Amino acid sequence: MKITITGSLGNIGKHLIGILVEGGHEITVISSSHDRISEIEQIGAKASIGSIMDVSFLTQSFYGADAAFLMTPPNIGGQNIIENTVNVGRAYATAIKDSGLKKIVMLSSIGADFENGTGPIRGLHSIEELYRAIEDINVTYLRAGYFYTNFYNDIPLIKNAGIEGSNFPAETRIPLVHPKDIAIAAADALQTSNHGHQVHYIVSDYVTASEIATELGKAVGKPDLPWVEFTDGQTLDGMQKAGLTAEIAQLYTEMGQAIRKGKLQSDYEIQGKPVNGQIKMKDFANEFAKKFL
Repeated sequence: MKITITGSLGNIGKHLIGILVEGGHEITVISSSHDRISEIEQIGAKASIGSIMDVSFLTQSFYGADAAFLMTPPNIGGQNIIENTVNVGRAYATAIKDSGLKKIVMLSSIGADFENGTGPIRGLHSIEELYRAIEDINVTYLRAGYFYTNFYNDIPLIKNAGIEGSNFPAETRIPLVHPKDIAIAAADALQTSNHGHQVHYIVSDYVTASEIATELGKAVGKPDLPWVEFTDGQTLDGMQKAGLTAEIAQLYTEMGQAIRKGKLQSDYEIQGKPVNGQIKMKDFANEFAKKFL
C-alpha cells in the first residue's frame, strides 16, 4: 500500500513508520522540518516537507495514497488552540476531498464524543464531525486514552513536593495509553479493510489515580508517594506557575474536571472498557524512572 503519515517522527509516528515499512508498504511522511529528511529516509520512508495548514501541499501529499494516518499537533500555536486544531482538521478534510483519498485513520481521543467541557479534546470532536461529513470515505476514529507520557510533566511536582496529583480524586479510574500501542493500533487499522465510519478505542491500562502514584513512586524510590486531589483553582495556578500559558492551563483544568465527573470515560465504559494495548502502568513506570533521574 501507499500510505501517508502525519506527525513526522514523533512518539507515535516513528514507531508507526517502522511497523509499516517493515510490512513492505510505501510510506510518505509529512514533516515541517527539512532537518528530518535524512532521518526519515534512513528508516525507509519518503519525506514530504511542508505545512499542515497548506491545503495544496496536503493534497499533493495525499494524492495517490491508499490510506493516511492523520493527527494534529498538541497545543498548536500556543494560543487559540481549539481554533487552530480545528483549522488543521479543516485543511486535512479539504485535501482529502481534493486528492480523492478514500481511507483515513484519525488519532482522536476518549471524550471526543462530547462537543464541549473536555478541554483540548473539544477540537478533536469538531474534526471527527468534519470527517463524518465527507462522502464516500472510510474512516477509523482511533480514540486514545490519556498518554502515559503526560506524566513526565509531573516530575518537578514529585521531586519538589513529594506528591502526585491533579483535580480529581485518588479513586478515579483513568484510561491510559502508550504511544507504541497507538502506533500498533494505527498500523492495524491502516492495513485492515473497513467500510464507513468506525470508532475504535485504544487503551493500554485502566487504573485509578492512586495506582498511578503508587507505580510511579515505587519506580523512583518513593513507595509511599500519595495522590493528592487539588482544587480546580490550585490546578490552574500550579500549571501556570510551572510555565504553561493561561489558555493551556485552563484547557487542561477543564479536562481534569471531565475526568473527575466521569464524563471523559463515559462512552469508553459503555463500549465495555476495552484494554487492548500491551504496555501496562507498571511497565511505563520503568520508563518514567529513567526520565526522573
